[in-house]
Amino acid sequence: MRILLDTHAFLWFVSNEAEMSTRSLKIIEDPSVDVLVSVATLWEIAIKSSIGKLDLKQTFDEIIPRELTNNRFQLWAIDIAALSLVSTLPLYHRDPFDRLLIAQAIAEGIPIVTRDSAFSSYPVQIIW
Repeated sequence: MRILLDTHAFLWFVSNEAEMSTRSLKIIEDPSVDVLVSVATLWEIAIKSSIGKLDLKQTFDEIIPRELTNNRFQLWAIDIAALSLVSTLPLYHRDPFDRLLIAQAIAEGIPIVTRDSAFSSYPVQIIW
């Protein structure tokens, strides 16, 4: 099984935040599950930390490589199929990063770990 983490799910998981659901934690921690982190997620984190909307406890360069490695998360590239799908998605969700994550999950037919209820407007399986 492969799953994709929404940005908040990635951040909450690596920070051991209480907001994570028990179900999500169990699936993410399952060694038989391939956990994907989109380049879009890392881009969003970089942008939000650089403009002061996200306070990282360490630098991006310290946190991201370490957490990807320590948690066996796979970095997932953005491909043309997902970008093409973004251009046709209805505007139920207006956040460009979330729209790209939704498109990636739809294009590959994989579930996404998110607490964002707006994702349920799209044909994507949500884990929470």
